[in-house]
Amino acid sequence: MKLTALAAVSAVALSYGMSASAGPEAEVLHWWTSGGEAKSVAVLQQEFADNGGAWTDMPVAGGGGDAAMTALRARVLSGNAPTAVQLKGPAIQEWYEEGVLADISSVAEANGWDKVLPDAIAGHMKCEGSWCAAPVNVHRIDWIWGNADVLKANGIEMPTTWDEFNAAAEKLAAAGITPLAHGGQAWQDATVFEAVALGLLGAEDFRKAFVELDMDTLKSDKMVAVFDQMRKMRGYVDDNFSGRDWNLATAMVMNGEAAFQIMGDWAKGEFLAAGKVPGQDFLCVSTPGEGFLYNVDSFAMFDVSGDDKKAGQDLLAKLIVGQNFQKVFNLNKGSIPARVDVALDEFDSCAHTSAKDMTDSSNGGSLLPSYAHGMALRGAQAGAITDVVTAHFNSDMSSADAVKMLADAVANSL
Repeated sequence: MKLTALAAVSAVALSYGMSASAGPEAEVLHWWTSGGEAKSVAVLQQEFADNGGAWTDMPVAGGGGDAAMTALRARVLSGNAPTAVQLKGPAIQEWYEEGVLADISSVAEANGWDKVLPDAIAGHMKCEGSWCAAPVNVHRIDWIWGNADVLKANGIEMPTTWDEFNAAAEKLAAAGITPLAHGGQAWQDATVFEAVALGLLGAEDFRKAFVELDMDTLKSDKMVAVFDQMRKMRGYVDDNFSGRDWNLATAMVMNGEAAFQIMGDWAKGEFLAAGKVPGQDFLCVSTPGEGFLYNVDSFAMFDVSGDDKKAGQDLLAKLIVGQNFQKVFNLNKGSIPARVDVALDEFDSCAHTSAKDMTDSSNGGSLLPSYAHGMALRGAQAGAITDVVTAHFNSDMSSADAVKMLADAVANSL
């Protein structure tokens, strides 16, 4: 009896081991760890499992992804790269140049990606003409989120100019309410900065400054005005902002501790995950000025060995750009689909605004890659700018000195 039982257990274990290794496998490195983000990535995990895949999750906390990139480099240097990694913008090209990315063109061509993705987005996903990454969504960066009850109680409308924002902030501060929820992390400082810069520079000069790195624009009087506004913004945050994660700043708006937050539309994912209703509990408008700053989340596929891992890579890429995932994921994440053929019937009013503004900005030449979120510049240049922004935000540095430091930092990073 004991031998029979042991044989039966062994047979089950062997069967399980064979089935566990027989299907597509994927180890996925990402930094989606907050409530709305974790709910969003769970959608992909479930769809991968439903298609016979075995998912190994490798979340690395930190909204800007810096910690995840440190973990990734260690894995690549050890010759053990993950199957798929959350990467975006020029970082994809940088890893391609190191010779460690896989070619997923066969998946892209079989599923007609070129026909359903905007040219600008598709361009970020290709490495020397071959597909090396799969886009998940389009995030808008330049949003202001507001607590509807707090604003109504204080007779304040969502601002459409920076003067209106400043007036609202002064009124809120006088009433003992924190005007701007903010987390004192470099990438969050940069997020506010580029939203202010787009509004005050305009789309053309923003492109010159933060895409083309034009020195005359970086040194201009308009750039001085951007830092002047940032100095005002510093006065609108609470004393405990240093080191605060972005989702905790969103919670301050959600709970009525603060009136506004300037953050990408992943903040909306937090509101939605908490059961809040747009237009009723929270409000959304683009930050003052013309244009649309975008950030495209994507997964780059790294060279892996083994048929199971390669099959997992192909399946993952197919699912990421599939219509179902693009819809369900973005409903949770707060962003809009990268595919242009996904119906937005189930999306909220903020998403409809985002989709319309993206189309209008694209047609008008003011659809711009976010520098703060790794879409416009390589790491050295983006880091040089952000270092200056954070140094200014956390000191009494004059705007003129900040502009000089900005130009010097960019010049030295080239």
